[in-house]
Amino acid sequence: MAKVTWITFTVIMSAALSANANWPEFRGPSSNGHSDATGLPVKWSPTKNITWKTPIHGKGWSSPVIWGDQIWMTTAENKGKQLYAVCVSRKSGKILHDVKLFEVEKPGRINQLNSYASPTPVIEEGRVYVTFGTYGTACLDTKTAEVIWSRRDINCDHDMGPGVSPIPYGSMLIMPMDGCDKQFIIALDKKTGKTVWKTDRGINYGKRQYDTKKAFCTPLIIDVSGQKQLIAPCADAIIAYNPNTGKELWKVSMTGFSIIPRPVFAGGLLYVVTDCSRPQLWALKVTAKGAKVAWKIKKDAPQRSSLMVINDLIYGMTHRGYVLCFEAKTGKTVWKQRIGSAYSASPIYADGRIYIFNERQGTVVIKPGRTYQELAVNTLNRSRIMASPAIADKAIYLRTDTDIYRIEKQ
Repeated sequence: MAKVTWITFTVIMSAALSANANWPEFRGPSSNGHSDATGLPVKWSPTKNITWKTPIHGKGWSSPVIWGDQIWMTTAENKGKQLYAVCVSRKSGKILHDVKLFEVEKPGRINQLNSYASPTPVIEEGRVYVTFGTYGTACLDTKTAEVIWSRRDINCDHDMGPGVSPIPYGSMLIMPMDGCDKQFIIALDKKTGKTVWKTDRGINYGKRQYDTKKAFCTPLIIDVSGQKQLIAPCADAIIAYNPNTGKELWKVSMTGFSIIPRPVFAGGLLYVVTDCSRPQLWALKVTAKGAKVAWKIKKDAPQRSSLMVINDLIYGMTHRGYVLCFEAKTGKTVWKQRIGSAYSASPIYADGRIYIFNERQGTVVIKPGRTYQELAVNTLNRSRIMASPAIADKAIYLRTDTDIYRIEKQ
C-alpha cells in the first residue's frame, strides 16, 4: 500500500470533511447514484490506491453512509440472532463504535443473496437511523453511539429477509414494509420514533400466492410541478403518496413482486423495474394528477441493481452479467455488453465515469455514451461485492463481504 505523508493526508481530509462530501442515504445525496466528486481513481488493486482497509465482522449487505468523519453500516452475527451498527473513522479506518442493537431469538429464513443486515442506514448531523426490517429499527447518537429510541413493533413476514432501506423526509423517516402477510408504508418521527402516519397498501391480492405479495423496493421522493410525491412500488402496483400524510395520490397497476431496484426520476419520466423473476422496465410520465406508461421494455431489465440515468441514456445491469444502454425517451436499446457474471450493487456516476460493481469480479469502469467504452477492470482478491458503495470527496468507500475499503489516488 502506498504511504501517505501526514501533511498530505491532512490536506486531503480538510477537503473531504466539507458539508458537500457527505453520503447520507442509499444511492447518495441525490438518491440516484450521482456524485459531484472529481479526482477519483480509475484503477486500483489490493496494493494500489488503497488508503486503508478495515475488516467488518459478521455479514451485512447494507451500504455505507457518511457524515463528517463517520462511516456507518450494519451487520449481523450468528445467523441473524445478533444485529449490530458499526461506525468506522473515515480518516483512519479505525472502528469507532460497534453496537449490538437487537437480539433475535428465531430469525426467519433469508435468500442466499440476502443478509439480515441489508437495509442501508440514514445519517444526518448527530444521528444515524438503522433498520433491520421486522427485527427492529433504532436511532443512535452518532457521537456516543447511545440508542435514542428503538421500535420492534413494526413487523411483517419478509420471507427472504429484510431489504428495504428507509429514506429521510423533513422530520420523518419513511419505510415500506411489504411482506407476505401484510403490506404497508410507515412514517416515523425522527426525534421520538413515534408513528406519524401509516398507510396500508390497499391492494386486493385475491388468491395470489403468499410469497408473491412481498417487495424490497426503497422508495423515492420526487417533485412534480412543486408537488412532492413519494414513489413506493410494491407487488402488483406502482403507487405515489403524499409524503406528509401518507394519502395515496395515484396508482398504476402492473404484475410483479419482489421488486428490488430503486426508482429513478429524470426528465419528467419515472423509471421503475416491475418484477424480480421476469423484470420489465417501465417509463411513466408523471403529473400532479397521476401517471401513465410512456414505454416498456419487456426483457433485459435489471433484477437487483438500480438504474443509472445520464443525460438522454439509461444504463442497467442484469443479474446475468450484461450491461445495457437504452434511450431514456423511447426505451430503444443503444448497446448491450456482457462484462462478467452477476450484479446486485447499484452503479455510481462520478467524474465523468460509471463505476459498476460485480458480485464476484470487482469493479468495471466505463465511459457513458452511445458506444461501450471500458476504462478499467479492478479486483480486490476474492472479495464479494453486494453493497452499493459510497463516494465522498475524492474517495470511493467500497464494502465487500469481509471489509470496507477507502479507495483513492495515492
